[in-house]
Amino acid sequence: MQVNPYIAQMPAGYLFSEIAARVSDYEGKNPGKSLIRMGIGDVTRPLSPSIAKAFSQAALDMGTEAGFKGYGPDGGYLFLREAIIRNDYQPRGIHLDPDEVFVSDGAKSDSSSIQELFSDDALIAVTDPVYPVYVDSNAMAGRLGVYENGRWSRLVTLKVTHDNHFVPQLPRERVDALYLCLPNNPTGTVLNRAQLKTIVDWARENETLIIYDAAYKAFISNDEIPSSIYEVEGAKEVAVECCSFSKTAGFTGTRCAYTVIPKEVKGRMPNGEKVSLNALWKRRTGSKFNGVSYPVQVAAAATYTEEGKKEIRETIDYYRANARVLLDAFSGTECDPVGGVHAPYVWLKTPKGMSGWDFFDFLLKTVQVVGTPGEGFGEGGNNCFRLTAFSTLEKTKEAAQRVKDAMSRL
Repeated sequence: MQVNPYIAQMPAGYLFSEIAARVSDYEGKNPGKSLIRMGIGDVTRPLSPSIAKAFSQAALDMGTEAGFKGYGPDGGYLFLREAIIRNDYQPRGIHLDPDEVFVSDGAKSDSSSIQELFSDDALIAVTDPVYPVYVDSNAMAGRLGVYENGRWSRLVTLKVTHDNHFVPQLPRERVDALYLCLPNNPTGTVLNRAQLKTIVDWARENETLIIYDAAYKAFISNDEIPSSIYEVEGAKEVAVECCSFSKTAGFTGTRCAYTVIPKEVKGRMPNGEKVSLNALWKRRTGSKFNGVSYPVQVAAAATYTEEGKKEIRETIDYYRANARVLLDAFSGTECDPVGGVHAPYVWLKTPKGMSGWDFFDFLLKTVQVVGTPGEGFGEGGNNCFRLTAFSTLEKTKEAAQRVKDAMSRL
């Protein structure tokens, strides 16, 4: 059989697979070394008690005739979709209908699959550095052209750097879709309402779709920073929003998320006829996805109970404290840290102008701390490094000290 040439011709493996391979190789050659993993954005605290209780009870109910559930409804159970709208959107003055919310198994799944609604020749824009999934999913569809000299020939990249305070500049040309992740992975940056409105207004003027990844919105602690793009006037006409319970409530292994596609969002057929992206996504999802299991959706709904909210706040505060440890450790150093306030990531400049991968190898071999090289997120991440606050407080303090000790040897 013939294979998909776009996947076959893609550059070397997925960033986190490469990190895992290097770490595994080091551990194999150095048994007994105590590694601290601060690279992959996986949570470490367990599901909170009330959520775990709801999860287990729903699973037990599935073992009874009265409580058994087969295939769930398209888009997710109504009790969860209504809870999402009631808690995440109505308090912010945002009206949504239940059939504008689609429950899924992850924001990664949805943000990578949404490109199936685009035409083959759609022009895509991303920030640089960027979460790799946005790029890879479009590359696999053959939409990005040729990969040469570290770049895709048909990908528009918007550099975000210390010099421009990590605020993405608008594309100079019209693009069909713009991916934004806010709070940002990997840099931890956020945009205020005025900054986001500038982007929304530009998207409306240019008929550009915004794919807005809000997986880290639970870490926002300032009312001036929108938790949803729909807090900005006009955004419901041009934006799809992907959200997740993974970083909010520890569902990285449980798998539950949701994507909002307002009915106002339209695309165009080749003849100029406007079509509903909500209808297209509903059609695509009905053919390719059988939904998230009933116990998982019950557990997700439990995050919106008063007890669940209290427990989640405590967990988010715990990770915020870890981020503060990292910021305090590297503030005033040549690493010039950013992020870590409204996001669980701290973005560093590498010392002595080292490449991100060189710094990765140096820390792994010298002090056994694993982070993420900036280059893995694109050219804009050159000479940068990401550390995550998703660890224990004790390990975060130990990792910060180890890294500072290592830097003193350079």
